[in-house]
Amino acid sequence: MTESGNGPLTGVRVVELAGIGPGPFAAMLLADLGADVVRVDRPGGPGLGIDPACDITNRNKRSVLVDLKSPDGVAQVLELVERADVLVEGYRPGVAERLGVGPEECLARNPRLVYGRMTGWGQQGPLAGTAGHDIGYIAITGALGMIGPPDGPPAVPANLLGDYAGGSLYLVIGVLAALQHARTEGGTGQVVDAAIVDGTAHLTAMIHGMLAAGGWQDRRSANLLDGGAPFYGAYETADGGYMAVGALEKRFYGEFVRLLGIEEEAPSRDDLAAWGELRTAIAARFRTRTREEWTAVFAESDACVAPVLSLREAPQHPHLAARGTFVEHSGLTQPAPAPRFSRTPGAVRRPPAQPGADSAEIARDWQIPGLLAPLPADAPSAGPGRTEQKDTAG
Repeated sequence: MTESGNGPLTGVRVVELAGIGPGPFAAMLLADLGADVVRVDRPGGPGLGIDPACDITNRNKRSVLVDLKSPDGVAQVLELVERADVLVEGYRPGVAERLGVGPEECLARNPRLVYGRMTGWGQQGPLAGTAGHDIGYIAITGALGMIGPPDGPPAVPANLLGDYAGGSLYLVIGVLAALQHARTEGGTGQVVDAAIVDGTAHLTAMIHGMLAAGGWQDRRSANLLDGGAPFYGAYETADGGYMAVGALEKRFYGEFVRLLGIEEEAPSRDDLAAWGELRTAIAARFRTRTREEWTAVFAESDACVAPVLSLREAPQHPHLAARGTFVEHSGLTQPAPAPRFSRTPGAVRRPPAQPGADSAEIARDWQIPGLLAPLPADAPSAGPGRTEQKDTAG
């Protein structure tokens, strides 16, 4: 089997107009899969507030500094667009157009370009022009309201559900589908409008089906998959750790209660009126041993029980270590590229791109000598408060 270490998107050129949140993550995923991603950074940076050398979402990319407030900067971006397959931007609706790098200008220069737009609210709608963050996007879709205890506020799932699952991944799906169309006979480029509210709503499709069928109650912790069932949730251990239990199927549940040691006294799981009693029995038993001890008890069983690990602990888990789910590169522990490919595996090839560090290399490889022109002396600083280039998606 002939393999390439560059990924299945080798040869695809991507221009990323720098922002924060889901846009850079989507571009990182394309880069992980082998695309040549050029990140167009602006003077002053995007305002993420962390050391660029640690910004893993900019790995496998190259960076050029461009002042999009100047005519020369716009011309440089349009030259990149002429040679690109994909453009990714995460501005508020209308900002790219005002800067002169909107879909009309870009597609006029490159009719086969896939123009990917990443926002929270989308390009149209009453909220399209307003600021927002992940928590608000997932709130109005009903997704946030499903998570957490019944007698308290919803639990906030970091910004994983909205920004990255409902946002970045849907943008990548859209970009790849549009790229396939653009490369077919008679195909053309087009705009991909990836809104976090749309993607997050789409993620709830199965739940909406269960709701329609009467198999889901529209409230928290009252259902099989939201912590309502005592055999699907997290339990505290003697040392303050937690074990995650997902023993849904009866044969797995049987293994679970046997290894937990409550097989004889546990009430029937089919008796919903006894779920409170069952939960109490499970919780009491888990509190008798440490997380490490329970991990050993359930190791390699079909009880569907796992320790709840922290971010720093996760890379050392034996299964993840065996699979190489995390890698070390440039002094950073980070998730490895995913998914995996048998013939064209992706890889972490480059450390996080430093703003403007690759201008000469990009000018040579993309044959755009104009990228080496010095920035205007009065190039504006675009910190986090500059709303015209603020990434509204979190």
